[in-house]
Amino acid sequence: MIDIGLTKIALIGVVALVVIGPEKLPQVARLAGTLFGRAQRYMNQVKAEVGREMELEELRKMQQEMQQTASEVQQDIDEASRTINAAVSEAAEAALDHSDSSSFDAPRHEHLAEKAKTFRKKKLLRSSSIPSWYKRQNGHKTRVLSAAGRVAKYRPASAARKSQAFFH
Repeated sequence: MIDIGLTKIALIGVVALVVIGPEKLPQVARLAGTLFGRAQRYMNQVKAEVGREMELEELRKMQQEMQQTASEVQQDIDEASRTINAAVSEAAEAALDHSDSSSFDAPRHEHLAEKAKTFRKKKLLRSSSIPSWYKRQNGHKTRVLSAAGRVAKYRPASAARKSQAFFH
């Protein structure tokens, strides 16, 4: 915009007073103010319209990019599904061709029973490989006490009597 200071406005006012005269100066000033306001509103409308057009163009570009990306993803998914379907159909044909093989058979009952038996043996070895007397002797906890239980167990007898007297 034009850089107008206080001195320039005063100079314009004095020149307008001399040229126009004191009678018509208020009317001319009002007219100039309304025209200046209209010009500002018009410029703001033009700026807003240009801004909206620019945003609209950016949104259109973004929409095109998203559509391209979506179509590429759809193509990738279609291609992956075709390859998976082909692999599954080949595996199914191979399974039908080799129907006598036991690779697709369900686990047998004897096999499951053997696994359960070895699991029980391993668990027994884990839990009882160290005797309980050795655990107690070396400080391994065999039972857990609550905080109140520890206080009751390790409180001296004289302190127990004092605290009971306090609460009575």
